[in-house]
Amino acid sequence: MVYQMNYRMGVKDPKGFYFEMGPIRPPSEGQAQSLLIRATRNCPWNRCEFCPIYKNVKFEYRKVEEIKKDIDVAKAIADALKTASWRFGLAGKVSNEVVRAIVQGNPEVYQRDSNSELKLQNLINVANWLASGAKTCFLQDANTLIIRTPELIEIMKYLKETFPTIERLTSYARSKTCAKKSLQELKDLKEAGLSRLHVGLESGCDEVLEFMQKGVTAEEHISGGKKVVESGISLSEYVMPGLGGRKWSEKHALESARVLNEINPDFVRIRSLIVRKNSPLREKRESGQFEELSEDEVVNEIGLFIESLNCSSFVASDQMSNLLFEVEGKLPGDKEKILEAIKQYKNKSFMEKLKFRLEHRLQSYLGVYGGLAPELNQKIQEAQESIQKESPQAEAKTNQAIAALKEGFV
Repeated sequence: MVYQMNYRMGVKDPKGFYFEMGPIRPPSEGQAQSLLIRATRNCPWNRCEFCPIYKNVKFEYRKVEEIKKDIDVAKAIADALKTASWRFGLAGKVSNEVVRAIVQGNPEVYQRDSNSELKLQNLINVANWLASGAKTCFLQDANTLIIRTPELIEIMKYLKETFPTIERLTSYARSKTCAKKSLQELKDLKEAGLSRLHVGLESGCDEVLEFMQKGVTAEEHISGGKKVVESGISLSEYVMPGLGGRKWSEKHALESARVLNEINPDFVRIRSLIVRKNSPLREKRESGQFEELSEDEVVNEIGLFIESLNCSSFVASDQMSNLLFEVEGKLPGDKEKILEAIKQYKNKSFMEKLKFRLEHRLQSYLGVYGGLAPELNQKIQEAQESIQKESPQAEAKTNQAIAALKEGFV
């Protein structure tokens, strides 16, 4: 069996045999098993109240040559995986057994080095990418578009020359950065291979944007988004139900729809608010400055948002923070189907809603972590039992269990 075999890569310098990867990527890039290449470190804005990811770390540009070296390391790993596969008679197919053989055969890289865990993440990322067809790549971190256009073009060209199988090259970007780039620059980036930009709209309501310190206005969202669409680069805009809290819920839904109707992006991706640990918004919630919506109130807000959309975008619900995965489809044709899914949830009895919410949140958690810690499992069981018995404590126990699950959401 392959798992009993070892494969020596012949690495001359095991200390340098890894490439940088940032902390996040869009869910769709995870589904596609995209190769992750870190072009910048962290976030150049880094003030959004709801986001804890890059707090207490500074933004850094990376040198082009440094990024090229990372691409070379990814290529060396890919070559090793493919060579091992052929040696084991798998005709280039990359499997878990091939990965295991490389780990076992190179202990100085994957077991004894101080960066072994990071190198193992590299190996798994490249292996999954090859197994999925080696067609997609995501440039990290939070706003790669901020790189000077000639340098970004150089990076993308080198990446595609190194990996000719890449068909889709994507990145995060801020609306303000999109607006500042000239249309010609964006067209040049499209020509060089930039396929899609993922932009955090979050809200089209100026009051919400200001309160959350998003650093952009609704009109700047529109300006940047329309420019990307005109350039031919595919655009995914993320909207965050619940971000307006109770104070601005209705206006947040209506204004977000208005802005997206103006932009008409390829994708509208729903990413419901979770008030995360270590985010400034968590403190505002505890102090009463921000009043969080209940699950049902978020569903109502999403319904108003969908009703108000008049674009031809594909609405995607591909983030684990979302309760209703069924809120998905191509507009305008699937609008009624989406609204019907929302209606079906709203028509459930109180206990049916509690059961639905707990099951969906648990499903999302297990999809990422595969299991539950004993303390969390106990909370889930208590909630399930209280729902089954229709206990007066069912709502409180269910909310406690869901809150605990959400602490692990990414």
